[in-house]
Amino acid sequence: MDVDPQALDLAPSYDDAASARLNGWLADYRPFVDAPDELVPPDGITPEPWLRFLRAVAAYPEGDFSERFAVATRHIRDAGVSHRIYGEDSERIWPLSPMPLILAEKEWADIAAGVEQRATLLEAVLNDLYGEGRLVSDGHLPAAAVTGSDDFVRGMRGVKLPGGQPMHLYAADLGRGPDGRWWVLGDRTQAPSGAGYALENRMVLSRAFPHLYNAMNVERLAPFFSEFRAALTAAASRSDPRICLLTPGPFSESYFEQAHLARYLGFLLVEGDDLVVRDDAVYVRTIAGLKRADVIWRRVDADFIDPMELNSASRLGVPGLLQAMRAGGAVVSNMPGSGVMESNALLSFLPALSRRLLGQPLKLPNVATWWCGQAAERELVERRIDALAIAGAFGGKAHPAIARGPRLLADLAPEEQASLRAAMQERPVDFVGQEVVRLSTTPTIRDGKLQPSPFILRVYAARTADGWRIMPGGFCRISDQKDARALSMGEGAQASDVWVIAEKPVEKVSLLAQRDGVKVRRFTGNLPSRAADNLFWLGRYLERAESILRLVRSLCTSLMDPDAATHSAGETLDKLKALLVDSGAVDKEALGGRVTALAQAALYDKDAYGSVVSQVRAARRAAASMRERLSEDFWKRLLSLEARLWAQQGTRMTESAGLEQAEAALQDLSTLAGLTQENMNRVAGWRFLDMGRRVERGVNTSRLMRKLADEDATIDDLDLLLDLIDSQITYRSRYLEGISLTPVRDLVMLDPYNPRSVAFQVNTLKAQIAALPKLQDDGMPEEPARLLARLASAVEVQDAATLDGAQARSLEHLLLDLSNAITDRYFLQGANATPTKKLGGLA
Repeated sequence: MDVDPQALDLAPSYDDAASARLNGWLADYRPFVDAPDELVPPDGITPEPWLRFLRAVAAYPEGDFSERFAVATRHIRDAGVSHRIYGEDSERIWPLSPMPLILAEKEWADIAAGVEQRATLLEAVLNDLYGEGRLVSDGHLPAAAVTGSDDFVRGMRGVKLPGGQPMHLYAADLGRGPDGRWWVLGDRTQAPSGAGYALENRMVLSRAFPHLYNAMNVERLAPFFSEFRAALTAAASRSDPRICLLTPGPFSESYFEQAHLARYLGFLLVEGDDLVVRDDAVYVRTIAGLKRADVIWRRVDADFIDPMELNSASRLGVPGLLQAMRAGGAVVSNMPGSGVMESNALLSFLPALSRRLLGQPLKLPNVATWWCGQAAERELVERRIDALAIAGAFGGKAHPAIARGPRLLADLAPEEQASLRAAMQERPVDFVGQEVVRLSTTPTIRDGKLQPSPFILRVYAARTADGWRIMPGGFCRISDQKDARALSMGEGAQASDVWVIAEKPVEKVSLLAQRDGVKVRRFTGNLPSRAADNLFWLGRYLERAESILRLVRSLCTSLMDPDAATHSAGETLDKLKALLVDSGAVDKEALGGRVTALAQAALYDKDAYGSVVSQVRAARRAAASMRERLSEDFWKRLLSLEARLWAQQGTRMTESAGLEQAEAALQDLSTLAGLTQENMNRVAGWRFLDMGRRVERGVNTSRLMRKLADEDATIDDLDLLLDLIDSQITYRSRYLEGISLTPVRDLVMLDPYNPRSVAFQVNTLKAQIAALPKLQDDGMPEEPARLLARLASAVEVQDAATLDGAQARSLEHLLLDLSNAITDRYFLQGANATPTKKLGGLA
C-alpha cells in the first residue's frame, strides 16, 4: 500500500535510500525459531499496519527518527516519569521503547471481545463468592481454592455493592501463544496498575511522531478514561461526589502513575492517614475540617485497607473502612476481596465456569494450569514436574524459589529443587503446575537494529452503565530475555505504547467536556491536610537552602575580593563560619580547616542535615508527596537542581568554583520562587507554600540580626547582614551617611516595605491566615491568628533604637510557635495525632 509521504511527516520523501533501509531491516530481522512474531507471522507476510509504520520510519533522514524520539523522551526525564523496583529506595527513569506494538482493528476486536467476556465472567464469580456462595456449595469450586487466598476478605460477604459491581477496572495480561491465538497469562482484579503509564507512553510517542500518529489512524485513549470516570461518579450517592485515589504513598512502585492519573482524571490523591471514618461514613482531613469522601479508587492491596479488620500492622489503610462499606457510607473500588480472582488456583476452573455461568466457552484461553489441591491434578503435576512450570497457587509466598513467578525445576539450583519438592509434598494446595508456553515477540530497536523481543500485553476494561468498555490499546512490557512469562518492570524490561490501527480516520477527542452547562468553578475543593503540610515544608526547605547558599556566597567572596567586608575583619569571618555551624550545614570540628572545605561541606555534605544538598533533597521528597499539585516546569527545575548538586559532590572546590556553584543554585531557587508566584493559583495550596517560606525567612532573619547586629556589631558585621538578606541596595539608597546600627536594625526587622524584613513576613502571614477557611463560624480567632496578632503588635510598637538580641529572640520564638500552631490547626493526621509542644511566647 502506497502512502503519501507528506501525510506521514516524511522528509524529504520515501525514496530509494528509504526503500533500501526498509529492505535491510526486514532482511536482517531474525525471529525466534520456536516463537511466533508480530512482524513476521507464519505466512511470512508482514502485516500491512507494520509495513506502513516501518515505511514511514525508513523515510526519515538518517538519525532523525532517533533524534525525534530523544527530544520527546526528554519529557520523561524532566517530568520525573519514573517507577520503583520492589526493594529499592530510589526511583528509576521510565524505560520506553521507540517502537509501538501495532495491532489491526480486526484483530483488536477479537481481543476486546475476549477481555470483555472474561471481565463479565470474573464479575459473576465475585458476586457469587461474596453473595450466595452457590459455586462452592454446589461443588463447582473447591472451598480451599477460594479461602486459601489471602485476598479473600470474609468481611465483605453479603455487602450490597452499588449496581452489583465489585470491579470498576479490570486488566488481563495477554500473550500470543504458539498457535497464533492470544492467551490469558493472568488476571488483575485487585488494583490493576499501568493505565497511567499507558497514557504517558502515548503522550511521548505522539509528541515524537505527531503526523505519523495521526495519519495511521491510531485509536484514542481519552474516551476510555472518560467513561471510567463517569462510572465512578455514577457509583456515588451524591450528584457531585468527591472521588479519591487511595495510594500507598511515595514509596509505592508506581507512585508516579497514581499521581498522574489523579491529575488527569481530576481525582483527589490521598493516603490512608488522609481519611477517617465517622458515623459509618468516610471523610478526608482537609484544612477546612472533615469533608465527605464518596468514592475511593484504591491502589492499596486489600489486606492493608483496614487495620481494624484485616492486617493490624498496616499503616496504609483506614480504620473502619469495611464497616463504612457495609453501612453504605462509601464506595471502594475495586471491592476489597476482588483480588481473590488473581490466584493461579482458580485458573483451571474458569473454562468450566464460563460454560456454566455464561453458556459459552472462553474466547481467550488460559495457560493450562493444574492446581495441586486436587488429587488427580497433583498426580499429573508430579508425573510431569520436569516439563511444567511451578508457581504459587495464591501468589509467590509459597516458596522463595517462585517468589517472582513460575519457574522450571531445571532452572533452579539443586538445593532449591529439593526444597521446592519438599514444600510441594508438605502443602500441595499452595502450588500449581502450568504448561510452558513460548510467547510471541515484537520488533524493538536495539543497537540500531530491529530485533525480536518477547512481550506481555496488559488490556484494561472499565465497568460502565452500558457494560464493559475496553481501552483501545494498553500497556505493553518488553523483555530483553527469551522468556517473558513472569515479566515485570525490572532490569532490562522496557515499556511500549500500543497502537490499535483503525480502518477509518479517528475522531480527535480528549477529556474535555463535550456538552454545555458545565458548572464553572474557580476552586478545586478543600486542600487535604497532608498536601498542605508538604507544601508548607516545601517552602521552608527551599528557604533554608537559599539562606545557606547566601552564606556560602559571602564566604567565597570574602576570599576573592580584597575589599570585601568579611576579609578585612577576622571576627566577622568567624561569625560567618559560626552561622554555617549553627544552621547544621557544617560540623563544628570543621571550623579549623580551610574555608573552601567549609564551603564545599555546606553545599554538598549529604550527611549534614542543614547542607544545601540535604535541604534540596528534603524539598524534593516533600514535593514528591503531592506531585500532582505541582507544574511540570517546577518539578523539572527542582529535579535538575538536586541532580546537579548531587553530581558535584567530591569535586575539587576553589573560591571561584564555590561562588559560581552557589550563584547557579541561587538562580535555580529564584526560578522556583518565580514559578510559584506567577504560575500557581492563589488558592490554599499556594498560601501554605508561601507561608512556609515566610516563617522560615522570618526565623532566619531574626537569627542573623542577633548574631550580626548586637551592641558590639562592627561595620563589617552590618555590611554582611545587609548582604545576607539582600538589602544592600535599599539601605544605600536611603542612607548616604554610611552604615549605622539603628537604621540597619529597622530595615532588617521592622520595615514593613522591605520584602526581606521580619515585619514584612508577619504582615504577609496575617493576610495568608486570614484567607484560609475556619473550623468554627463563631467570629473567634483561631490560634494561628492569635499568635500573628501578638507578633504584629510586637513588631509595630517596637523601636529600632531599643531593639536588642533578647527581643529578636522573642520574635524568633513566636514565629516558631506560629509554625507549631499552623501544624496543630491544619496538618494533624492519623488516629493518634497529638499537638506539638509549644516553645513559649514573647519574653
